[in-house]
Amino acid sequence: MMKCDPVTGACLLPDLDKPVDSAAPAARRGWAIHYIGDPMCSWCWGISPTVGAVEAFCEAEGIEFSITMGGLRVGGGDPWNAEFKDFLRNEWRQIAQTTGQPFGFTLLEAPHFDYDTEPACRAVATIKLLQARNRLPISIALKFFSAVQHKFYVEGQDPKVVDFYASICAGLALDFDEFRAVFDSPEARQAVQQEFVRCRQWGVRSFPTLLLERHGETEPLAVGFVTTEQILSRLRQEITA
Repeated sequence: MMKCDPVTGACLLPDLDKPVDSAAPAARRGWAIHYIGDPMCSWCWGISPTVGAVEAFCEAEGIEFSITMGGLRVGGGDPWNAEFKDFLRNEWRQIAQTTGQPFGFTLLEAPHFDYDTEPACRAVATIKLLQARNRLPISIALKFFSAVQHKFYVEGQDPKVVDFYASICAGLALDFDEFRAVFDSPEARQAVQQEFVRCRQWGVRSFPTLLLERHGETEPLAVGFVTTEQILSRLRQEITA
């Protein structure tokens, strides 16, 4: 069963032993904020506005911001039964109450659903490949990530189906045919696996996680739910220390 902690507001990786960006130079050299999450992690959706505020803060302060896919439920694993649906329903209601983020529940009416998060993670990795190839703005990755979250959690659509991403690409002025070709490629599959490995190399055990890197040294900035005010206050303290 997927494990999410209502106290910390974090979803845990199921099995750390399981096998498993391009950015402009920062003005504050040697500094970076790394956001590690999964588009199908409910607490990641809960703090989506906060992560957007962190990215904006980083841009204003000349700090590199990156997003890395963690692979919460690669390959699925939980049977789509009444018990799992009740878990998701209760989890989503609590997150909505805590964060104010909207949730739709139409997905829970589906007779069958495989909660495999690899395709959604691979979609974001695909956008990062296209960003580097086509010199798109760095911010496109988080915008795409957030759009996937909304379409999944609010609209109840299935991110494992490639056509799921057509409207998202259109909304971000991205070429869907190019996206689809890369999404299905070995390059994208390898890229997302590399992100899963990087997540584990950092020692990240749950999502969402924000890491602060300074001159090669990385430390947790926030793990689980955090308010915008809390995280921005912490960041201001760090840059003035």
